[in-house]
Amino acid sequence: MKKLAYINLLLFALSLQGQTLTLQQSIEKTLHNHPDLKAFTLQVEQSHTGYKSARSDYLPQVNLSAVYNPTQTYALPVNGKFQTVNDTYWSAGVSLKQKIWDFSKTRFAIDASKKEEDIAKLSLEDLKALIASKVKSLYELMVVQSEAIKVREADLHVKEAYYAQAKALFEQGLKTEADTSRFLSAVYAAKDNLSIAKASYEKARNSLSLYMGETIPNDVDLQNSVIKKEFNFHKNTQKEILNANNTLKIYEQNIEKNMLLHKSSKASHYGSLDLLASYNRIGSLNTYDAQLVGVALNIPLYAGGRLNAQAQNAQIAMQIASEQKASKILALKEETSNLVLDIKRYNATIAAKKAQLVSAKKTKRVLDGRYKEGLATYIEVLDANSLVLAAKLGLLEAYYAKTLSIDRIDYLRGKIK
Repeated sequence: MKKLAYINLLLFALSLQGQTLTLQQSIEKTLHNHPDLKAFTLQVEQSHTGYKSARSDYLPQVNLSAVYNPTQTYALPVNGKFQTVNDTYWSAGVSLKQKIWDFSKTRFAIDASKKEEDIAKLSLEDLKALIASKVKSLYELMVVQSEAIKVREADLHVKEAYYAQAKALFEQGLKTEADTSRFLSAVYAAKDNLSIAKASYEKARNSLSLYMGETIPNDVDLQNSVIKKEFNFHKNTQKEILNANNTLKIYEQNIEKNMLLHKSSKASHYGSLDLLASYNRIGSLNTYDAQLVGVALNIPLYAGGRLNAQAQNAQIAMQIASEQKASKILALKEETSNLVLDIKRYNATIAAKKAQLVSAKKTKRVLDGRYKEGLATYIEVLDANSLVLAAKLGLLEAYYAKTLSIDRIDYLRGKIK
């Protein structure tokens, strides 16, 4: 079994080499392999079993019984007096009990059990959306860090070129030792920043591999477009989230479930009407058949306050779920408004960073030429290069932050893919 798993893992790794691992593939593999989802799937099955168990109260209850006593004492009248005699006793029979009417107590309990199953299904869907959101953030972080690595590598190459140029000019007597030392220091800093970006990429790749349950090769290609998502603003965004949010649906189902339990508990006060039937073969002093067909009415007169307590408990639980739903609505409205504002802010930041990048590149080209002619200092050159680097990394960060906000809105909508 382990050998087969190793072979499958190896084939998956080989298949990804030189190929693109899409975000969709990452989500699908995670949803298929994540243990939390498997546990919640079992809980859904468990709740369905509970629903089937509750429905069984509608069906006839049939029991088979048998008794055997080697010695049993019997009292018999003899000449006006009772005398005892010992003999064996045995009986075998079958009994049937069918609920006829219980003032809808059972129906309410069954409906409440169905609501419990619906809650389990909604909880599973909410967990799927949450895990999908986590996978998206890890995948997008990999994309951002892979792009950051490219930017850092280009920055390192530029600073190495600066250092080589300054060193050559120093040997010609055109530059000072301060130029070469400063550019060398910048090379070391660029190497350190590159190693940090690579480590961040590796951590994101390792985390996503654990979620997927499969190793992701280091040279895998990614969908770079996933960090450039767009969001369509409209006045019904908040309403759509409130209608589609899984947590709100769970609270609604909880309210209805506890309402049904409250009705079931109240109906318990009125008792039930049951059909009874039995057939027994009895062997004692004589052997004979005993048969029973009848109707039984059971009305609870006093149960120590248990029935009232159950009804009150269900009513309080219903009120709690109602307040939780109201609180969640407020939280969703606040979060949705903030996310929309954040996305608008990130759009402005992205536009500013793009303009800054264009301007910084122009400045860098001018200062590179001036430095060669001895008209600019190394400090001006490094500052211009830092502006380009900051604009590129800032643009990546803005794209990533905006994408995370959009992903969060997708989760609140219950959207998985």
